[in-house]
Amino acid sequence: MREVRLGDVIDDFCVKCKRIMNHSVVSILGQDPAKVRCRTCYSDHDYRHEQAPPKVDTRKAALFNEVLSKLQPDAAPAAAAEVPEKSKSKGKKNSRE
Repeated sequence: MREVRLGDVIDDFCVKCKRIMNHSVVSILGQDPAKVRCRTCYSDHDYRHEQAPPKVDTRKAALFNEVLSKLQPDAAPAAAAEVPEKSKSKGKKNSRE
């Protein structure tokens, strides 16, 4: 792999777009990119080595399991592995006619 230079286009996780996008190298520390700029939203951030942050917030999961264990003490371990889904309402659309 060739050496990274200022202005090179590399892939990285954008914290504003929340997906892996094209970025321009803005600063270099040693031979690795230190800061990059998203070519879609133009936000600057540290180079993240194309790694997205984990999607599950451990605090939310712990609170969910705690509440679930208080409601159903015997069913908490089995339901903790499942991810709750949002229910979709099936009804008529509101129209202002």
